[in-house]
Amino acid sequence: MVSRRWVLSGLIASAAGPGCAEAPSKSLRPPARPMAEVSLSQAQSKPGAEAIVAAAKLGGTVGFVLAETASGKVLEAMNPKAELPPASVAKSLTAFYALERLGVQHRFATRVMATGPVSAGRLQGDLILVGTGDPTLDTDGLGALAANLAARGITEISGRYLAYGGGFPNLPLIDRDQPDHVGYNPAISGLNLNFNRVNFEWKRSAKGYELGMDARGGRFFPRVAMARIKAVDRDAPLFTFKNGQDLDEWTVSARALGNGGSRWLPVRHPEFYTAEVFATLMRAHGLTLPPVKLITALPAAVTLAERRSEPLGDVMREMLRFSTNITAEVIGLTASGAGTLRDSAGSMSDWAEARHSASMRFVDHSGLGGASRIAAAEMVQALRAARDTAMPNLLREQGVRDENGQQIKNHPVRIHAKTGTLNFVSGLAGYIRPPQGPELTFAIFSADTPRRDRLAKQEREQPEGGRQWTRRARKLQAQLITRWAGLYT
Repeated sequence: MVSRRWVLSGLIASAAGPGCAEAPSKSLRPPARPMAEVSLSQAQSKPGAEAIVAAAKLGGTVGFVLAETASGKVLEAMNPKAELPPASVAKSLTAFYALERLGVQHRFATRVMATGPVSAGRLQGDLILVGTGDPTLDTDGLGALAANLAARGITEISGRYLAYGGGFPNLPLIDRDQPDHVGYNPAISGLNLNFNRVNFEWKRSAKGYELGMDARGGRFFPRVAMARIKAVDRDAPLFTFKNGQDLDEWTVSARALGNGGSRWLPVRHPEFYTAEVFATLMRAHGLTLPPVKLITALPAAVTLAERRSEPLGDVMREMLRFSTNITAEVIGLTASGAGTLRDSAGSMSDWAEARHSASMRFVDHSGLGGASRIAAAEMVQALRAARDTAMPNLLREQGVRDENGQQIKNHPVRIHAKTGTLNFVSGLAGYIRPPQGPELTFAIFSADTPRRDRLAKQEREQPEGGRQWTRRARKLQAQLITRWAGLYT
């Protein structure tokens, strides 16, 4: 029985912070030369690195490459061509891919449109909520859109209330191998809200449990009816899910609830979810909308109100910082224009082959699916090519750490990198930037895929031994980075 402490923990923060200043779209440095095959084949791990890998006792395979960014000279490598799951390190390649296809200034728009004129507060026609896949839309942002519409003075509509996803693929989830209830594996559509998660809150009372579902933001806390949940007297499973026509129906083990708490659950009908919350917000402004109907083609209509996302560069910076899966998938799907996630991931794989002569294999854009494969040498080659775009400056800056994982204060070397973690999979890739001397590019992948493949679906939220394995993998990464940063100290 999984403990209630971690399964039904307190509220998890959902909204990403405001985007940072936009990174330059072009580097002033000369382009990187290709990595020489002879350099890669001759490079080996030195005794110190071999001892670090052996001490980690990870099982499976560890592959890494360290190279000079500009020249491509490989300084150290171990299993450089071993193809391993990248986990969320794949998001850095999705960012690179989207930058080339869409540009840093691309914005997602959510609109309210009308098929008729407005006269004396009455809309003569249909009201349409229109999305283009914005993965950053939250309840407060939707509230601002509702306020903009209310400013038009509409108090009544004669037609229907419609929702349109902009022709964007509608996917019930990202990875079918994940447990039903994990919030990092939501649905994807043209209308997304709160990373397509709904907040489940419970409190013990004299009559049992008071349960509720809401789409809380910083300012608004609208209740949600399209997601329902019941407490059931059982030990396991913790959650069950039933997919209704326009409803998400959950049950939860009452024995695991304790006195109270809250957690986010994934939404499987995001267009109904977004449309319901918008209708609730409009009702507060005095406009009552009829039940929503989803449409697959947009009729002739005019825009009454619009909410635009931050520029793509800022959206990607937040995605890379917080590793939001839905953002990566939306960005990748938008960049490819494909109708399915499999086809979209295949398009990114084809791009990697054409752009980097690399046989990377993607099954999604976030790295959540464990079947994606990248070799450390290929990752380094792609990151070297990306140095002349905005992508390197979008990566999170990290400090050099000591053997205990503590950041070394005032260390002159800076690390800009993306981490990735799945069960018995860990990755880290990016750039080592010294105050003086050549910049280095590195990739470290570790995976015990046989151990991962043996996990049952219900074990995947917290498998036995998983946390300890991840700690050892991260310690290995920190020790290698510290070793490499020592080249400059």
